[in-house]
Amino acid sequence: MTRSHLFTALAVVAVLLLTGGAGWVAVRLGAVETGTAAQEPPADDGFGEGPPSAAPVQQTVAPLRRVVPPDVLAVVAAGVRPDQIAQIKRIKKVRDVIVVDGGAVRLQGRQVNVFAVDPSEFRSWTPPLTARNQELWTALAADRFVTSPAIAQSLGLQAGAQYPIVARSSPAVTLGGTAALGVPAVDVLVSKVTGERLGLIPRVAVMVNAPGLKAAALTEKLRDGLGSRAKVINLHAGGAQRTSGNYLDLYKQGATRCPGLSWTVLAAIGQVESDHNRNPGVSSAGAMGPMQFMPATWKSYGIDGDGDGKADIMNPYDAIPSAAKYLCAAGAPGDLQKAVFAYNHAQWYVDKVLGLAAAYARQFT
Repeated sequence: MTRSHLFTALAVVAVLLLTGGAGWVAVRLGAVETGTAAQEPPADDGFGEGPPSAAPVQQTVAPLRRVVPPDVLAVVAAGVRPDQIAQIKRIKKVRDVIVVDGGAVRLQGRQVNVFAVDPSEFRSWTPPLTARNQELWTALAADRFVTSPAIAQSLGLQAGAQYPIVARSSPAVTLGGTAALGVPAVDVLVSKVTGERLGLIPRVAVMVNAPGLKAAALTEKLRDGLGSRAKVINLHAGGAQRTSGNYLDLYKQGATRCPGLSWTVLAAIGQVESDHNRNPGVSSAGAMGPMQFMPATWKSYGIDGDGDGKADIMNPYDAIPSAAKYLCAAGAPGDLQKAVFAYNHAQWYVDKVLGLAAAYARQFT
């Protein structure tokens, strides 16, 4: 499989904010429309293939609890104030907010964007294969750094080797591993301790997750709250749904619950039912969550997909493999028409889902 993805429109917003020895450069946006050819991204964006690599380090970090797909990213040169963060959290339907330090640094002579994060908190905002890699986050907690696979390959970086990261200071930091980071144009993660040594901009960026709230509306609310100098990026820009690295991985993993079922069928259902968790609220029929299960059906088919001890109808880690389980019981993969019809008793629905699944398959081959 190639690293092409479902974006058919691609916009680039370049933002340069300088503070001390560090800055912030570039956020890449994407818009999705199925049924046409995909474009090749200029750098790793969360669609990296295969499990991430990591150098073992003996240190613990909090285990993964859940996935938090980011909807909006805001960059503020002066840093996001505590009162602004509190205001964002009070926005109706905002579920999760994370604030990070960051900037542009030089690594092996190239300017790259870096976030300084708490690994226990930030891992939930990354693609599933990355979020689940305990060794990777343990390495970051031990003040090693992590890069996207594309950057590691292009710069010839090797896990376990030390490299100077140049900003306000130039500490030599050990590469702890590589993984798809899933945040547009962010190439490197470092620990908060390393970020302070580098002189990164405190609280330069905030990411927000607000299930059920249109990203465009959330973007406007953040612009109002953060001021005219803030660069607020709708990660679903363009009027069409974006399938993020998180969801691409989730659909692939979920399909393994039904041997022979293509992940493209789950992706198509996810798009039709909730726009990949953009509208997971209760429908007029009473269906709920990213895959729009009826509560009675959920009681029979709901899966604890993320191992947190409960099957949550609103959690995509649980809902997507549960949909695969339901389709399998209804006849998939042998009779997809029958299985999809069981999911929603309408022929137009079957035609739409299978048409979208075919479009996904064309774009990923």
